[in-house]
Amino acid sequence: MNTQELFANLTQKGVQFWADNNKLNIRSPKGVLTPELHTELVTRKEELLTLLNQIDVFTRNTYVSLNQGVSLQTIGRLIGCFDQQSHKECESLIIDPKAMARKLTVTFKPLPNGYKNEAIIKFREDLEMKLQSYGVTIVPWEQAIVPFCYEINFPIFKSKKTIKTRVVRSEVNAVIDVERDYSPVNKLAIYIAENMYQMYCFFLLKHQQMSIPRIAKLSSWAEDHVAKYIEDPTNTQVIMLTNIDKELSNFNLPYQSKIKIGLNTLTRTFSQIVIGVSNEKISILNMNLADSIYSKDESESFVLNSLIPKIYVPILPLHLNRFELEKYKPNQSIYAQNLVEVSHRLAQTGLFPSGSKLSEVVKRKSHQDIVNIIVNGRTGVSYGFVAYAEAPQYIGKLEITEQEWNSLYPVEKFSADEVRQNGIGRRYVKTIIGSEYRFKQIPDIWIVSSRSGCNKTNLSLESDIIRIGLTSKLFLQIPEGIDHKITDIKPSYDIYVMLAITLAAALYTPELIRNGAPIIHFHGYPAFEWFKPNEYCVGVNNPSVPCGTRESGVFNFMGISSLAEKQLKNIDLVSLIEPDHGTNVIANDWEYLVERLQTGCIEGQIELGGRHFAALKEKLDEKTLQDTNK
Repeated sequence: MNTQELFANLTQKGVQFWADNNKLNIRSPKGVLTPELHTELVTRKEELLTLLNQIDVFTRNTYVSLNQGVSLQTIGRLIGCFDQQSHKECESLIIDPKAMARKLTVTFKPLPNGYKNEAIIKFREDLEMKLQSYGVTIVPWEQAIVPFCYEINFPIFKSKKTIKTRVVRSEVNAVIDVERDYSPVNKLAIYIAENMYQMYCFFLLKHQQMSIPRIAKLSSWAEDHVAKYIEDPTNTQVIMLTNIDKELSNFNLPYQSKIKIGLNTLTRTFSQIVIGVSNEKISILNMNLADSIYSKDESESFVLNSLIPKIYVPILPLHLNRFELEKYKPNQSIYAQNLVEVSHRLAQTGLFPSGSKLSEVVKRKSHQDIVNIIVNGRTGVSYGFVAYAEAPQYIGKLEITEQEWNSLYPVEKFSADEVRQNGIGRRYVKTIIGSEYRFKQIPDIWIVSSRSGCNKTNLSLESDIIRIGLTSKLFLQIPEGIDHKITDIKPSYDIYVMLAITLAAALYTPELIRNGAPIIHFHGYPAFEWFKPNEYCVGVNNPSVPCGTRESGVFNFMGISSLAEKQLKNIDLVSLIEPDHGTNVIANDWEYLVERLQTGCIEGQIELGGRHFAALKEKLDEKTLQDTNK
């Protein structure tokens, strides 16, 4: 066993190594270091010191601290990266769209014969040039596809058929296509194909789940959409260019109607992203279903700040295997009881549409099956969440001196300049409050939250509220008496955001969350005039990364921590804007939050959709400029 293998083996067993002035320090759990191992470590001292120095150099280069005192990678790990795979993902966290662009590979499917939509043809050409100018690798279609074979079994006839086709290789991040019109003959063929698919599922498949590519190939042989040609739909997104939907982009259309139109548009085109194009405007639609309209003059911003982030970080749920599953008693939690009261009181605001059953919105069974897989088996889609952060839990000192910090031990996979731990395993992080370093304990975080897909304004204490814990592991507690294998009680897509807001508040604005704090998310924006003294708004200029991503969690963490620079006191409420998605709001009192939201909706200063976003951004930018010039 060489030195690197020995180091890795002992590290996995809990042994900690660090160097101090060319002195090798070792801390080990009882019984791990045998006399023989101890002798071997002494023999390899110089090799171990060299290895630790190499690791330290890599860490310093990778973990570049932000204004908050911690790096992107540390924030990512703090809000939920625990296994080795997640560790690698956190190492590669990027929030700069230009850096994202340089990591992307995109291909354009050739236009169909006789395609004559000049507005889309011109936009497509401009889009390709803009993506290239930002560093996106554009792969020609013929180089992006590879041969692929699959089999269809016919048990009744005891035969099978091998189908040969070509698919877009998994290394391609997105395929950009245009929506096609179908003739009456094509539509008849599609009808036949769909009925054959339903018969195949009923008689032969017997309700076994298939992969997305197989569903698409079985049900869509009569169609010419790009989803049939995707090797790995979890890595390669389909982006469809089509005529802008005037109804969907109408600010006056009720949001409930937009949900149905938006879901049908995405499933009709087999796309994760749909870009609407006209001679004057550009729209972008994904599963967030937020109104995102840009003028043609804003095309640069559209590509860089909206499209590229959506390609780089697709919407994906946080799978249950990431959690330690446990049970809890919601009727014994004051926070769960408060959350139920909050949900009922928010009903009159109209900010939380009940969502839609996919079976009601998406008519074709093949489309339903595909969407169900994409959204991790959910039967319904809802928009927004309501949650309640519990008071942070500490053991020992909440804050320590720099001298005490210097005596702490390193934590595996963290930069020792940012995170350390004491003898009982409590971790501390070096933060910046104002212009001063402060060394704060990282508390255990617990949140009660509405489950995904439920009615957010009529929560049931017994069945709709889950409890999320963030310690050295990620916990999911479901109500006693509920079987998660039978009942659809999956966590929200926005878990990273909830955890990030809660942890950042505990570290940077502790008075906001000292007694717990309600957090809500809705798919709209407040007007600038809605805010009162001691209420703050951040995030309007962030790239529009989708929900359910570490990047969205990082931006919310940074939004809260940015308030620490101003050393604000008596914070009543913070609004964290997520462009192309909506607004998160955290407050120090649930009754205050409910009253403010109710008032904002009554006075028309808070609405679903994007009506207020442009004016809010403009006025906040003006205010920031005025504050800078003071």
